Amino acid sequence: MAATTDSSPVPEPSANEHGEYDVLLRDGGIAHVRPLRPGDRAALHGLADRISERSAYLRFFTGGAGIAHRYMDQITGPGRQGHALVALVRGRVAGIAEYFPDGEGRRAELAVLLDDTAQSHGLGTLLLEHLALDAAEHGIHELTGDVLPDNMAMIHVLRDIGMDVELRFDSGVVRLSLPLSPPAPGLQASIDARDHEAGRASLTRLLSPRSVAVIGASRDRGAIGHRVLRNLVDGGFPGPIHPVNPRARRVAGLPCHPGIRDVPGPVDLAVVAVPARHVLDVARECAEAGVAGLVVLTAGFAESGDPDAEKELLRICRRAGMRLVGPNCLGIASTAAGLNATFLGRAPVPGRVGLMSQSGAVAAGVVDRLGALGLGLSSFVSAGNKADVSGNDLLEYWEDDEATDVIALYLESFGNPRKFARIARRVGARKPILLVKSGRSASGDRAVRSHTAAAATPDIAVEALVRASGVIRVDGVSELLDTALLLATQPLPGGPRVAIVGNSGGPEAMAADACERQGLTVPPLCEPVRTRLAERASTSAALGNPVDLTAAAGAREFGAVIKTVLGDPGIDAVLVVYTPPFGSGLDRTRKAIADAARHADKTVLACVVGHDGLIGERVPGYAFPEQAVAALARAVRYARWRDRPAEEDALADRPDDRETARAAREFVRAQLERHPEGCWPAPEETAGLLRLYGLNVIESVEVDGPDEAAAAAARIAGPVALKATGPELVHKSDVGGVRLGLGTPDEVRRAYREMALAVGPAMTGAVVQPMLDGGVETIVGGVNYPAFGPLVMVGMGGVAADLLADRAFRVPPITPAAATEMIGELRCSPLLYGYRGRPPVDAGALAGQIAAVGRLLEDLPDVAELDLNPVIVTADGAVAVDVKVRLAPGTPPPSPLRRSLR
Repeated sequence: MAATTDSSPVPEPSANEHGEYDVLLRDGGIAHVRPLRPGDRAALHGLADRISERSAYLRFFTGGAGIAHRYMDQITGPGRQGHALVALVRGRVAGIAEYFPDGEGRRAELAVLLDDTAQSHGLGTLLLEHLALDAAEHGIHELTGDVLPDNMAMIHVLRDIGMDVELRFDSGVVRLSLPLSPPAPGLQASIDARDHEAGRASLTRLLSPRSVAVIGASRDRGAIGHRVLRNLVDGGFPGPIHPVNPRARRVAGLPCHPGIRDVPGPVDLAVVAVPARHVLDVARECAEAGVAGLVVLTAGFAESGDPDAEKELLRICRRAGMRLVGPNCLGIASTAAGLNATFLGRAPVPGRVGLMSQSGAVAAGVVDRLGALGLGLSSFVSAGNKADVSGNDLLEYWEDDEATDVIALYLESFGNPRKFARIARRVGARKPILLVKSGRSASGDRAVRSHTAAAATPDIAVEALVRASGVIRVDGVSELLDTALLLATQPLPGGPRVAIVGNSGGPEAMAADACERQGLTVPPLCEPVRTRLAERASTSAALGNPVDLTAAAGAREFGAVIKTVLGDPGIDAVLVVYTPPFGSGLDRTRKAIADAARHADKTVLACVVGHDGLIGERVPGYAFPEQAVAALARAVRYARWRDRPAEEDALADRPDDRETARAAREFVRAQLERHPEGCWPAPEETAGLLRLYGLNVIESVEVDGPDEAAAAAARIAGPVALKATGPELVHKSDVGGVRLGLGTPDEVRRAYREMALAVGPAMTGAVVQPMLDGGVETIVGGVNYPAFGPLVMVGMGGVAADLLADRAFRVPPITPAAATEMIGELRCSPLLYGYRGRPPVDAGALAGQIAAVGRLLEDLPDVAELDLNPVIVTADGAVAVDVKVRLAPGTPPPSPLRRSLR
């Protein structure tokens, strides 16, 4: 990576502009990738001056630096063909990649050139990734090129990139062919792996720094800067600690420096505790000094109404390759690294929980409480305004951090929720992620006009997003602590079957009731275990489940019974309920519980009434039964999610799916060309779109008058339904816009006239449909959020849809198994499977409708909302009777294949 900046730096706009991205490199540095501009000519000639003769030879095969300069003139001159990307590192052009389409525009030749100092940091791979994505988006199907055989660096990049690259030796060169469509099956995993490596490297320099500077290290013991410095010293940070204060010679016994540029040696981490008006200047000085990461404790930025200053702070950090924590935060800590760069009043206790919090007040309370419970922290980040380092970054860091077993997040917002879901799904398969997300209440969007959009509030979108990712969302800090205590100390439960062992009937009954409410079971113990219990428990004990040992039970009896119950093959977890001071007393009973559970391979937890905290080294203890059971239920649900079968094949990208998506996008494009502001397509047009995805939609005849309606009914030749149409009509039944069971054309003609009078101008026409006999009315719908993406809903349909509010939501992609799971969550689901002697209907067909809607919404971000209500499910299938789709110009979601910092 270059350490200096050109004398004529390239203008560098915000990374939020279209086509520009800040991206992490393999070593944790930051590159700014953007399209080439004519004004880049001077900087590109600077690149040509810096490359070695060998680099020029490997890129151009001949001519050395001279041809490199001619090349720079050519690509920045008028009439240039092709497309080029440049990468800037610390404000200087460090690489360029481009492709040149052939005459047909389906194939293109690629070329990459890097600064010698930028090699071996992953920049070549990064440019090739982005170039391939840009080419695919512009209709290029294949990239080609020639590589010299001794250019092993480029050959390794091509082999490891994760695409189906063909390399063959011909006429003294290696000819490459890189197909772009469809994406190679392993490409996403390869890109995610590179993103993970880079993200972890960038945060390692923050959380395991070799040296720390405290800028604003005051001699005032009450000042934040002094408290951070004191915490670093008292915490035993093993590396150099540099106080920075131009008005002091020594602080906390350490020599003080007037500025960061006066500090001897490199600085990995700078903690900034100066007034807000000085922060930007300090950040610029840190950038010039080559600091790797910045923690800005100072408030007074976006949270105080000054977003421009915060954006400028981030721009300075990104340009210099610095990661930024904050501003407006408490600091960071890593107990494994001996780092306490916070101004907390108490040092974090070492432990196995990684904690990130946007709220400083919440963070301080959680840090203290984790220590009091005996759990402790591996590392801690107070994110504050979260201008840069976010929960997504920390998930990447903690994923393979050996010091972290459980991840806990307090979030007030998602910067990139789709990326969060992808990372959390992967990380959650290894480590549990606990989330407190504030801001549950919301008024919602009053402008929506479908049942689904009205029901799918932003918090429901969050809930569906985290659920699909395996994240354990809890309602508050106390639930987070309870659940972390269990997950950090015990094996995951193998199922929902709980044995309760205690010494008092009341709390045991409360525990059993809580199990039932939480979906856990308290089954009878097996006969061999009951026999052994009779030998080990007192004669007054009740040996069912719960096992009530009575108040006289001593510590030895508790321990023997716990070990015996753990041997029951029909039990997944044991909950011990002890009410002190009965029996042998608190201390001896706690020791007996800890000893009995020491070598258990099943989940053991305890309720010691009135007392929280670890029992021994690994048994979580709770003050009340409901706490313990709720934590156990969350662990059971998480374990079930982790054990779910893989269904990748069910979601595989097939040629037919791609053709469906192409045709559907063309339909949407044509609609929005006619209605740029958005529209509700006519019923038959909507039905045609849905049928592309295999959705079964009832045949409807559109009519615009009573005589047409009567003629349509005559053609159908059977009882029909007449339904008013119009973009303003959502609840048609409420205004007289639905008539069912009309037997003759005359009845239909009369019904149309009456309906037109009742509904008024909102009725622009009607549809005539054949009546369906029987079946269960359901609703399937979806909504597209710009940030969260699509959300799919299933529930009880028809006129009862809003009244019963019996719904389940998921974030696509939705497999058939996931769709079936959604159906099972509905209170009305027994109606589908044969309730009280009624014949079952084809719930599998309904699951197919749900999965198809998920595919449609993923393919079409311009589908703002969609309702199939009702979908009538019979023994023969599922048929959508009323269908509504609202199209609105949407922003295509960022490609998950394009690496970028938010």
